[in-house]
Amino acid sequence: MTFDRLPPSRYDFPNPLQADPEGEGLIATGGDLAPSTIFAAYQKGLFPWFSGDEPICWWSPEPRCVIYPEQFKPSKSLLRQIKKNQYQLSISHAFEQVISACAATREYAEGTWISRDIINGYTGLHKVGLAHSIEVWDADTLVGGLYGVQIGQGFFGESMFSLRTDVSKMAFFALMRLCAASKLPWVDCQLPNDHLMSLGATTLPRAQFLQQLPRVIAAPAPDWTLIRQQRYDIVQLLDEHLFLL
Repeated sequence: MTFDRLPPSRYDFPNPLQADPEGEGLIATGGDLAPSTIFAAYQKGLFPWFSGDEPICWWSPEPRCVIYPEQFKPSKSLLRQIKKNQYQLSISHAFEQVISACAATREYAEGTWISRDIINGYTGLHKVGLAHSIEVWDADTLVGGLYGVQIGQGFFGESMFSLRTDVSKMAFFALMRLCAASKLPWVDCQLPNDHLMSLGATTLPRAQFLQQLPRVIAAPAPDWTLIRQQRYDIVQLLDEHLFLL
C-alpha cells in the first residue's frame, strides 16, 4: 500500500478528546513537518497550523468544518463563469506550483502559514500519492487551484488560491465532482470561515468527526490514475458524470 512507502513517524500523537477535553483545539506542539509526521497527525484527526515564528502547532478544532460532495451546488454566478469556457483544469499536474502559489501573501490575509517546511512536507506526501492538487489553467498559465491530503476515502482540504475571478471556486467545484464520483463521504475543511460556508460547508461536533475518521481512512482509496492523465475544458464541470469511475 502507499502507506508503506513512508517511514514510521517519530511521533505518537495523542487522542484529541483526551488531550483537549475542553475543545480549545490545540492538541500538541513541536515535532517536525516530515511527510510521515504529517501523515500520522491526519490519522489522528490533527493538522499543522502556526505562524512562522511559533513552534509547530497541531490542531483538532471543535467543531470540525466539512462539506458533503454530493450535496454541493455551485452558485449561479459560478455557473455563468464556467459556461464561458475560458480555462482548463487538471489534477496533480503541478502540485508544488499550487502549494507555492497558496503560500503567497494575499490581500485578505496577514502573511502566510505555508512555510518552506510545509511545502516540502506536503510535496513529499504528494510524491507517494497521499496528496493531490487541482489546477486551473489559462493556456499554459496557472491561474488558480487547491491542494489537500487524501487518505483512503477521506480528502482533507488545505488551501486554495485564485489569480482570476472565481477560478479557485472552479477548482473547488472540480474537487466536489471528483469526490462525489469517488463516493467520498466528506471533504474536511478544518476550520469554518465565511468563504467555506458560502460554498456549502457545515460543521460537525469534533467527537463525531473523530468517530467517523478511522472507518473513512481505512476504506480503499479510489484510483484516480486515468483522471490524472487528462486535461479538461472547464465547461466539462457541468457534466454530472465527469470523473465517474
